[in-house]
Amino acid sequence: MIERRLASGLLRIVGWRVVDELPQRPARYVLIGAPHTSNWDFPIGMLAIVALGIKRNWVGKHTLFRPPMGWLMRALGGVPIDRTQRHNFVDQVVAAFREADEMVIALTPEGTRGHTEYWKTGFYYIALGAGVPIVLGFIDYRRRRIGLGRILDPGGDLDADMARIRDFYADKTGKKPENKGEIRAAPRRETV
Repeated sequence: MIERRLASGLLRIVGWRVVDELPQRPARYVLIGAPHTSNWDFPIGMLAIVALGIKRNWVGKHTLFRPPMGWLMRALGGVPIDRTQRHNFVDQVVAAFREADEMVIALTPEGTRGHTEYWKTGFYYIALGAGVPIVLGFIDYRRRRIGLGRILDPGGDLDADMARIRDFYADKTGKKPENKGEIRAAPRRETV
């Protein structure tokens, strides 16, 4: 409880308000955070997660886990992912969800702080495959608010669900708005 108060206090001191618009949080879910446009998103986001009392895991590129800070990233719930090689990450996380009574995996669908044409959709397929909801976490630098805004139960229609997600994030502003990624899935490749 002291950790939560400390994190909330630190965020208040630097001018942030933590928001939890969820009537009740599920025990297992995929937490997405957006927009992700700056290195500052990580420390502010981690403080908010602590302030909200979320026991979470998050994935990050493997280079974040190198010495000297690798031990800290793991202690904060980080799971390194080597994006230079193809691993079946979605299936691995779905299997982990199936074995856990409580689990929160936090992801940033933009996958980078720079502008992207499309969101990575692994978060969606993890939630769909594991039968868990997606909680829409946000950071809004314009209003200095960070938190949890909505629960989305993926229905299998990626385009329709992405439209709902896009509507939710439409009024959220990243630290570097020009870096905000497009909230849409990459076009499907036609096979011949």
